[in-house]
Amino acid sequence: MFQSISRSDLQAAINTRSVTIVDALPPRAYRRRHLPDAVNLAAEDIDRVAEVLPDKAAAIVVYSTDEACTRGPELAQLLESLGYRNIRIYAGGIEDWAGAGLPVSAAVG
Repeated sequence: MFQSISRSDLQAAINTRSVTIVDALPPRAYRRRHLPDAVNLAAEDIDRVAEVLPDKAAAIVVYSTDEACTRGPELAQLLESLGYRNIRIYAGGIEDWAGAGLPVSAAVG
């Protein structure tokens, strides 16, 4: 079981750049909208993990669509199996973030 992070704690972590935010959704959904400064890494992209997340000791927050979406927890489990240890889950996901009126980013191009 992974520790969860609240929206307000995630906002604080984003503001201090003290965490790597990982969007576990497919690339198309990520390009449409994602949390500020989030990187995209879906579980099926296992070959890119070391490239996207080179520091296994870094603080990582994984999110997906919402609490019902399993992509975030599945990616967190995959990362843990690869030796990442400081993983939290933002269960509310992009829906909670956007629903609160917080800024989202879109991929350019």
